[in-house]
Amino acid sequence: MSLDRASLTEKTARSLRRDDWGTVERERNGLVLRELSLADASRRSCARGDELIRRRGRQEAQDGAPAGTSAGGALPTEQHRLLPGYHTGDRKIEAGRDLFSLGWTGKSVFNLLDGWVAVYTLLEDGRRQIVQFALPGAILGILPSRRGPATIGAQALTEVTVAVIPVPVLTAHTRTEPEICQRLVRSLARDCSLAFDHLTSIGRRSARERVAHLLLELFTRYRAQWPGNHIEEMTLPLTQEQIGDATGLTFVHVNRVLSAMRKEGIVQFHYRRLRILNPDRLIEVAGVDPETAMGWLERRPWT
Repeated sequence: MSLDRASLTEKTARSLRRDDWGTVERERNGLVLRELSLADASRRSCARGDELIRRRGRQEAQDGAPAGTSAGGALPTEQHRLLPGYHTGDRKIEAGRDLFSLGWTGKSVFNLLDGWVAVYTLLEDGRRQIVQFALPGAILGILPSRRGPATIGAQALTEVTVAVIPVPVLTAHTRTEPEICQRLVRSLARDCSLAFDHLTSIGRRSARERVAHLLLELFTRYRAQWPGNHIEEMTLPLTQEQIGDATGLTFVHVNRVLSAMRKEGIVQFHYRRLRILNPDRLIEVAGVDPETAMGWLERRPWT
């Protein structure tokens, strides 16, 4: 059963309305970076494309997504690039490494092109709160002030590809291309909306509602990358501990909630594979208005 308007029950359906990167101290942030030349990037892209075409049938069966996707669930296309044609800042960062950490004062922003990133904050005793999971198209590293350091960090959950854009370069583009400003505003507005949702979850939703809400949000955001594709299963590169860090729950509590939802035939999460078994029940348990869920589903990176 797929999550789209056609799959919703009649009752639910009726409720719907018609410093330059070179100045960054790599040792301090523990980054493992690899700059891609245009020629090398092109060769790798072609090789990966040929391999994906050969594995089309198997990949579609496993991921429920079109061929041409990466392990992190991103489309290796230009649609996620904030500055079309700007490739000189492309970097790869290994899973588990920080793009930037708390206190970072770099003069670049990160445009996520491929992979998954956890945006987090840390308490003095080391406890972590994940405030957002960033998917391709996200803009990360915009500081709240010119002189203030970053109050959040960003960690790669999978190997990621980012376009590292020096602030002066971005500023120059925004002055001559109004569409870039509009994209930035929409990106920041989307991030604020997600942050408000997460704050509401932790402050008012039950443990069961928190987990259901997070899974629904991530699934619909992932699914929105392929409009019209009826994906029922996806790679979700999270551990139960990371789900707990995002929902304010312990690992044990998350495990209990996931087990209960699996027994009830709502979702199945096993070995970082998420399968939606009953979309209507998931929406109901998450306490989300169906129109809101469809809004997530129909939202593209720059819309």
